[in-house]
Order: sequence, then C-alpha cells, then structure tokens
Amino acid sequence: MATHLIVQGLEVETADLKALAKLTGAARIEQITSYAFRLVRARPEEAATAYCASARLDCAFVPEDLKLAHFRLAVMDMDSTLITIETIDEIADMLGLKGRVAEITAAAMRGEIDYAASLRERAALLEGLDEGALRRVYEERLRLSPGAERLVAALRHLGIRTLLVSGGFTYFTDRLQLRLAIDETCSNTLEIRDGRLTGRVVGDIVDAAGKRAALERTCSAFGIAREQVIGVGDGANDLEFLAAAGVSVAYHAKPVVRSRATYALDYVGLDGILNLFG
Repeated sequence: MATHLIVQGLEVETADLKALAKLTGAARIEQITSYAFRLVRARPEEAATAYCASARLDCAFVPEDLKLAHFRLAVMDMDSTLITIETIDEIADMLGLKGRVAEITAAAMRGEIDYAASLRERAALLEGLDEGALRRVYEERLRLSPGAERLVAALRHLGIRTLLVSGGFTYFTDRLQLRLAIDETCSNTLEIRDGRLTGRVVGDIVDAAGKRAALERTCSAFGIAREQVIGVGDGANDLEFLAAAGVSVAYHAKPVVRSRATYALDYVGLDGILNLFG
C-alpha cells in the first residue's frame, strides 16, 4: 500500500522537504498548513526518519487511504497530553511538596514503579489540604495543550466519540468534559471530608488496566472495532490502552511510549493529529 510522509514542525525549511523527497522518492510535496506538509507516495525509509529527528521535525509514514473519518472513537490521556501539567504535582505544590511528588510521578510515567501504589503514596501526602486548592490549580495553572481545542472540535464535527481516560482526578476531568464537550471520562476520585482532602482515593484506582477497560467498555457499548480507535497518550500507564487502539499516537511522550506507538508527535501540538490523517 502506498504511503504519504507527513512532515510537521515549528519551522519546516524548504531544503529539508526537498532532501526528504529525494530520500523517499516522493512524487510531490503538498502543503497542508503553514507548518505541515505531505510528501505524496513516499517510500518508507529509516534514513528519512533519522533526518527528521536531527532536524527536530515530526514525521510519519501514513497509508494514503487512512483518513480521520475512518475512526469512531478517540481515547486521550489527560495530564501532559490533553493538558500541559501533571495535576497532582500542582496540587502538591500548594503544600510545598511539588518536588517530592513530581519525582514519584515521573518514575511512574517512565514505568519504573507501580502506578496504583504511586498514586496512593502521592495522594497520602495531600492529607489535610483544603479542597479550594483544586480550584486554584484548575483556574490558575491548568492549560490545554496547543491544538487541543481544535482537535476535539474536529473529532466532534466528524461524529467521532471522545473518551478522556486519566490516572488523575474527577475534579479536573469533569470540568474538561464540560469545557470541551467530551463524551465520556474515566478517572480517580479524591476523598474529601469537611472541605479537606483525606489523602485517600475512593474506589478502584484507574491505572493502565483501568484505562484500557474504559476503552473496551466504550467499544462494546457502541459496537466500535479496535481498528476504529485512535489513542493518544504520553506515559507508561497509557501503554495498555494505546495497545488496544487500532492507531496510537505518542504525544510529547516518554521514550517507552514513543517506541511502541504507531506515530509520535514531539514538537507540534495535538492538532498535528489532524494533519496525519487528512
């Protein structure tokens, strides 16, 4: 099957496009946006991938007949994917514990420690914090990743169902669901009593297996085949649901995720996904 080479970056030089066209024997170069280009009928070559890495360009060899409308479900992680922050790290900062919690978070995202155990350990450190800290994090620190609104709007326009899965907390996923008109969410609930966090998480932990289970429940409920699912994530606890998706995208991700995903975006925003599939 013929493939197109999609090249994206914060700056894409004409010289780079010409060099890549030569390496891949592309028929022609088409401009998609000011920062994205399609090299039509490009031959997959490792040399082209290496060239893009050295030039700090995102690249992907995509089958020419794979379009966004092919998908019926998009499953996305929240922290460091749909949004730019790790929410639990920012909550911990309200207690002066961001450094300590961020170290645990980073180790969990690299897959070095068990996610469920790490979340309980981090949540315990938040005991006694006023619940108003959650509002401050949402209002003062939470930012959508570049291109997030455009991506979700395009998915909605095409009738593609959206599912936000997170090892983070319902306080944030509920608000993002309303803000972006996301169809479904699955995340953890922090226990709050008398206006303060108890340091405990209510119910089963949404970890890697929980994220995958949410994807599978949605597919079963709406008759969606695996091949019709696109997954987007960045950390080790995303690997299971990304593996269950027909196509996976590692977004500004940890190396372990990049190595297993179908495609990777390291430089451009989430709306770069739209450029991959036309």
